[in-house]
Amino acid sequence: MKKLKSNFARLIEEFIELEMNLGYKFTSQTRILQEFDAYCVSNFPDSVTIDKDLVLSWLSHHKDKHPSTVETKISPVNCLARFCRSRGIEAYSMPKGFMPKKVKYRPYIFSDDEIKRLFESIDNSCKFSHIVPLRHLVLPVFFRTLYCCGLRVSEARLIQVKDVDLEMGVLTLTHTKNNKIRQVPVHPDLLGRLRVYHDAVHPFSKPDAPFFPGMNGNPMTVGNVYHNFRRFLWHARISHCGKTPIGETGAPNVHSLRHTFAVNCLRKWMKQGKNLHAYLPVLQEYLGHVNISDTEYYLHFSADMTEDIRETLENRLGCMIPTTNKTTMR
Repeated sequence: MKKLKSNFARLIEEFIELEMNLGYKFTSQTRILQEFDAYCVSNFPDSVTIDKDLVLSWLSHHKDKHPSTVETKISPVNCLARFCRSRGIEAYSMPKGFMPKKVKYRPYIFSDDEIKRLFESIDNSCKFSHIVPLRHLVLPVFFRTLYCCGLRVSEARLIQVKDVDLEMGVLTLTHTKNNKIRQVPVHPDLLGRLRVYHDAVHPFSKPDAPFFPGMNGNPMTVGNVYHNFRRFLWHARISHCGKTPIGETGAPNVHSLRHTFAVNCLRKWMKQGKNLHAYLPVLQEYLGHVNISDTEYYLHFSADMTEDIRETLENRLGCMIPTTNKTTMR
């Protein structure tokens, strides 16, 4: 971890150590607390107490950002303040309700035509690079795995060779959002690609080698994944509108592949006449959602996309289709 320099460095380090010992990854929170430490050094070098003025200044520092981002920036600092008070040290935390009510986020769902154009773009844009020699082999399979399995970016990019069972067609995900190992069955078409890919990229790889290697054989970085995806969107003629106004449908991003996978599963099952009461828990486990409500939310988008599906959903499962006050998409 980067060396902390503020007067709160020791407390921050102890707090992070406690959270990690409790089993939390605490990666993004650690990064934010490092930013907070640097902010204190630059703006409150003499402060020895996390007081109201300091916390409000930190909040004001992010005032022009999206409300969700602001909440993300203040939450670890609030937790740090509670940790301090548990140690008998005075500290101020923002009261509940300080943030305005969240406006529902509408994720971008790719159309069937856009998905086709996107993967054509990925296949045609991935050329050999002497800097990253395996890039043209890795990226087409990596993004297909993201979409076909509905994975989060971190789950896919940190898969190791030993996590891919090419005989049974199962991926074992160990770097999940909720620290819960889960196994994901792979569609036969994708499994065929994975086998060809494995033979080309990993004939002599060690079991703990990244299955989707980036530069110097290390796992691809999040920044590298997003940079390449933006490039593929451009070549596929899919508009990326940049920062999306609050309340409007979000811009297409890598996570949109996961959203699209979930919606397409529900559309497919509904057209096949499947019982969604039985299939929603299956999708919940497949996606790694803790709460069924996170999975049910996709019903709303399935109903919006196709009129005949909307009518069927309303007739059969009207009570399950979430209202628009739900805010979290995972």
